[in-house]
Amino acid sequence: MVEFRIHDEHTAPQEVAPALEHAKRNFGFVPNLYGVFAESPQAFNGYQALSEQFQNTSLSTQAKHVVWLAASRQNSCHYCMAVHSAMAQQAGVDTDTIEAVRTDKPIPDESLEAVRRFTQAVIAHQGFVPEDETQAFLAAGYGQRQILDIVLGVAMKTLSNYTNHFANTPVDDAFQEHTWNT
Repeated sequence: MVEFRIHDEHTAPQEVAPALEHAKRNFGFVPNLYGVFAESPQAFNGYQALSEQFQNTSLSTQAKHVVWLAASRQNSCHYCMAVHSAMAQQAGVDTDTIEAVRTDKPIPDESLEAVRRFTQAVIAHQGFVPEDETQAFLAAGYGQRQILDIVLGVAMKTLSNYTNHFANTPVDDAFQEHTWNT
């Protein structure tokens, strides 16, 4: 197995060191995923750009967290499941919703359940989502924009989930209580 270095603001390539310093000011530490991504400034910056754009999508805050969690679960990413469980909790997503996604159970809120199912379908079918599943998503009150917004979220999580698979990124101490195993 290849061992990936987890950079900090002192060891990172010059192009991303200021961003890691900024992350340390915001979080109080450099998240391990950022430290891994720092090895490639382009991967780091690409992830940051996807993240920023996903934050600006038409999806509600709760729906964004469901996308992050559902994609991370579908991709079996231990690191992102812990981080996004903590972030969802901090954002006020109810515990039942978080736990439903973590355990692959239906979310009681039908609108959020539609987001969970569609996100999983996008990944499971590699974008070739069966028509009946797409129509069910649309019937839940979503449109073409939300389809593309979810695809953006899936792209963001695929980049981080796969990176974590390669690097076997350790869960940061701040997220340990949300550790998840497949």
